[in-house]
Amino acid sequence: MQIQLRHNPSFTVGRMFLTPGESVRVESGAMIAHSGGVTLAARAEGGIMQGLRRSVLGGESFFVTTYTAPAEGGWVDVAGVLPGDVAAIDITPDRPYYLAKGNWIANSSGVTIDTQWGGRASLFGGEGGFGIRASGSGQALVSCYGAIDVFDLQPGQPVVIDTGHVVAYDLNIAFRMRRAVEGRSIQSMKSGEGFVFDFTGPGRVLLQTRNPESFAEWARSAAPGRNPKSGLFG
Repeated sequence: MQIQLRHNPSFTVGRMFLTPGESVRVESGAMIAHSGGVTLAARAEGGIMQGLRRSVLGGESFFVTTYTAPAEGGWVDVAGVLPGDVAAIDITPDRPYYLAKGNWIANSSGVTIDTQWGGRASLFGGEGGFGIRASGSGQALVSCYGAIDVFDLQPGQPVVIDTGHVVAYDLNIAFRMRRAVEGRSIQSMKSGEGFVFDFTGPGRVLLQTRNPESFAEWARSAAPGRNPKSGLFG
């Protein structure tokens, strides 16, 4: 599979070029268009229980659609829901990745997706919780809100990233999740930050330059009936 990214970084579309008979798996609703002759079949990838885990815990659709190219080959275009970039991640048997909730959109046939625990922040109303584990051999496509930033950390190199900005990370990397202000929940609330990841290299982390949860909070506060300035606040 070859991948071409267009219209990046604001409204990126990922085009997956398929060889004859090659298949790709795509998140339900992520497909924009495909070439003639490409066939598709939707099913609960990995069976009903794995589909339920992916849907309920991982935040993805219960059904995954498989697109298969005809004898002359073909292509499939995919994109995320929010305006932003798309990145292709190389998955190898010795380098699986964690994909944050809602970011996975497609993968090549040699990659397996399943649920993966990503941290305890969601238990306290923050980001984190379950996401997607991508393993095997091939490529996975992720979408993000805003642009993609990539940190390739050297051995022993640390970085602190807000949980809402993390898109994916190499599961071999050392990390922990904590409150932004350790041991001081009131200070954490005052700072406007909740939970952060401490990553330490070697390893790769992908992040998005905008926070979907922060945008959702802003949209709710600006909606009619919630904003006194709208004149409709009741």
